[in-house]
Amino acid sequence: MELGDTYRGKTVLITGDTGFKGSWLAIWLTELGAKVIGFALPPAGPRDNFVICEVARSITHVDGDVRDYDALTTVLGEHQPDIVFHLAAQALVLDSYKDPRGTFATNVMGVVNLLEAVRYARSVRAVVVVTSDKCYENQGLDRGYRESDPLGGRDPYSASKGAAEIAASSMRRSFFTEPGDAAIATARAGNVIGGGDWAANRIVPDCIRALASLEPIVVRNPSAIRPWQHVMDALNGYLVLGTKLLADGHRYAEAWNFGPAPGEVVPVSGLVEQMIAAWGSGTYRVEADAGAPAEARILHLDIAKAREQLAWSPKLSLAQAIAATVQGYRAERDDAAAIYAHRAMQISAFRELP
Repeated sequence: MELGDTYRGKTVLITGDTGFKGSWLAIWLTELGAKVIGFALPPAGPRDNFVICEVARSITHVDGDVRDYDALTTVLGEHQPDIVFHLAAQALVLDSYKDPRGTFATNVMGVVNLLEAVRYARSVRAVVVVTSDKCYENQGLDRGYRESDPLGGRDPYSASKGAAEIAASSMRRSFFTEPGDAAIATARAGNVIGGGDWAANRIVPDCIRALASLEPIVVRNPSAIRPWQHVMDALNGYLVLGTKLLADGHRYAEAWNFGPAPGEVVPVSGLVEQMIAAWGSGTYRVEADAGAPAEARILHLDIAKAREQLAWSPKLSLAQAIAATVQGYRAERDDAAAIYAHRAMQISAFRELP
């Protein structure tokens, strides 16, 4: 089914619409003809994708915090969404060490609050709860993690995402079991990249900041292997999952991995070298931080389940994802309307890919 056939005319609530992925999803759904309601904290800074694209002009945005149950019930009651994409989160590993209480409160209780509010919002037919590839107990496996693997996490961020998965599963099995209940699924994506991400201590924004300033990129852990993918591939997975939930809900109400193809998983050094090549110039140096928290050596996802049961697969190779990312950042030299149009153009071109 073409995504527009599902979402055109639907009312869609996105929690976390001011974030990187949430703002891209808001643009995509708007382009599909959905009525988009956003619920999130204000943007973190003036360069955030939500701000530079002036996404608020195209959607109905409500300032709010997912830790506030009453605010969630109000937005659901006032806007009566058909489907909810829950992306609101504390999304940074290093920040989780600085504020573990806030990380757990947002990432775990945010899920509980939303699903408890959805219990009483009869308009909602489906919810996609976005967690993370880091929800798995990292055992140093060379193979990709499967949806059936144990959940866990050493750092507060990863643990909070594992706990969010457990909370969503518990709520689903306790309160969303009847045919007319909302269908609840969770989505575990890899490390997403794309224009508009300016978060601190993320390798791609760090690359862009250094390259634009004609400075060497500082790489802390060059051998770490991660499942990088363009934000459009991850969001396409969420949207495909949403169509399945709306069409045949409880059959798909479970956990799903969305990541790059197995051969596209590379170490940080490989990603940085491809970023430099796509930019057209630049250098990097390795500068280990002895005081930094320990990082897992390898992490990637097994996407066989989504391929076989959702007919979803990644469309972009890593090289294509990096090229699209660099183009997205270069577009930010223009005004808001032009940046928004560039994001919409990238989405349109992506949708045409087989």
